[in-house]
Amino acid sequence: MKKRTFLKTTSLLAGAAVLSRLMACSPKATAPHLKNWAGNLEYSTGNVHYPKTISEVREVVKKCNKLTALGSRHSFNTIADNTENQVSLQELNKVVSLNKMAHTVTVEAGMRYGDLAPYLHQNGYALHNLASLPHITIAGSCATATHGSGISNGNLATAVAAIEFVDAAGEIINLSKKDGEHFEGAVVGLGALGIVTKVTLNLLPTFNMKQYVYRNLPMGELEKNFDAIVSSGYSVSLFTDWKNKNINEVWVKSKSAAGDAAPPAELFGAKLATKNMHPIEDEDAINCTEQMGVPGPWFERMPHFKMGFKPSAGKEIQAEFFVPVEHAYEAMMAMESLHEKITPHLFISEIRTIQADNLWMSPCYKKTCVALHTTWKQETETVMNLLPLIEAKLAPFNARPHWAKVFTLAPAVLQSRIEKLADFKELVKQYDPNGKFRNDFLNKNLYNG
Repeated sequence: MKKRTFLKTTSLLAGAAVLSRLMACSPKATAPHLKNWAGNLEYSTGNVHYPKTISEVREVVKKCNKLTALGSRHSFNTIADNTENQVSLQELNKVVSLNKMAHTVTVEAGMRYGDLAPYLHQNGYALHNLASLPHITIAGSCATATHGSGISNGNLATAVAAIEFVDAAGEIINLSKKDGEHFEGAVVGLGALGIVTKVTLNLLPTFNMKQYVYRNLPMGELEKNFDAIVSSGYSVSLFTDWKNKNINEVWVKSKSAAGDAAPPAELFGAKLATKNMHPIEDEDAINCTEQMGVPGPWFERMPHFKMGFKPSAGKEIQAEFFVPVEHAYEAMMAMESLHEKITPHLFISEIRTIQADNLWMSPCYKKTCVALHTTWKQETETVMNLLPLIEAKLAPFNARPHWAKVFTLAPAVLQSRIEKLADFKELVKQYDPNGKFRNDFLNKNLYNG
């Protein structure tokens, strides 16, 4: 072959290979753009990959210049958005192994808590906690420090014993507790280190639970009795619409055993409910987990809603802020001072406690927190105008937002409240030196001053 012909041919082949790679990962103009489950957010690309094996995940990572992982699409902000490519792990949703010697389970990243929990229970195991909805994926929940409630319970990511992810080079990385600080930095990874493919969780022996609801707790009782109230069960949630300085409902979830005593008729002035309740008092409780002290498996009591309930049926927006638990009552009163502005646009607020942890990007890093959660009506402009008022009220407590919910904190303010941010960015650089997994959300909130 002549030199000119050889060069021309190899150039064409190289060009074709590059073009093929770009075409494989370039946004498809005709593909529909997905929305999050609440419908308040439409993602910026229709180019979504659905690998069925870890090998396929690696190929997607290698082909794409920009890529972000999608979980159950329960995030209310753009943390999972990308203008070029997304990858959904919904096809990777199986149990990999149950290690009865180590008391751990390893699952693929797309598995949902509601699907894993019955399997664990049948095999004699439980997880330490669950969020209010069982529909969310394990990898996505851990990556964003999603949580349940309990003054002695850490967020869901604190159950992680090991993770596997594909880094920017397409290599499989495994980290576990033996890797020390790198592991602690990677668990709540915000999607920044790579595409998580497997998660190993620590397990407890299975147990039964029961839950009772108490109605109309005067907020004033929380000033002196907050610890006693939130410690009255294994998991406790306070629901309020911020009217009349009143906690509408207190949900108390406790371990159940034969011969348990009847519950007290009152809890610091709140009266025991006489029927199943929805967190929003006027809503039908049919989709809520069983109450009235009826015992059942841990996974049928710890969430607020049954797995069969489809959360996409309701339009809402969620925000949540974490403050150290010692400031719980002050922070609540700071929010309460805005009740005239908040209440008309609110479905309900939930107040929960989460134990301190050692996970770098967790809002509960080194401090037990109270989380002030708001479920808003889908009045986007109004909500986004109210959030700065709430953030200002909570500023004296250095409030941190939930990574997957809406907030308006200035990036410099947010960054100043993350003790291990510099270390986390160095860790990200190790696995993604060119920013393949960085999107606008991460660039704005972690990298812009």
